[in-house]
Amino acid sequence: MGVPEQDGWKARALPGFIGLVGPLWARREPEAWAYGVLADDRHANPAGIVHGGMLTTLLDHALSAIAWEANARKACLSVALDVHFLTPARPGDFIEARGHIVRQAATLAFMQGRLTVQDRLVATASAILKIAS
Repeated sequence: MGVPEQDGWKARALPGFIGLVGPLWARREPEAWAYGVLADDRHANPAGIVHGGMLTTLLDHALSAIAWEANARKACLSVALDVHFLTPARPGDFIEARGHIVRQAATLAFMQGRLTVQDRLVATASAILKIAS
């Protein structure tokens, strides 16, 4: 992939932990927002592939942000996050995160998400998020 902004992605400077692992890229899509990170050497583990903790962080952020948007921008806090790593991502890959709400309750959002590099599925996740009151 080329430069993310060529495909409509915009860099987001965010405070906190996600700001340390980013920059985070975002793009509004018909179903929801999508998020991405352009992986580099600092995201790699000693084996030279993107660290599972980085992939988990991206999924956690994306699913929380999608739930936040769907719930009147109330904070959505991760209660459970189950991640399955399927194929490796490498420095130089633009890793895209997408997700959706499977079931919505009064105070919980049940989510599914996925990470891709181009059309290759890198990881999947299911999450339960607590909606702040």
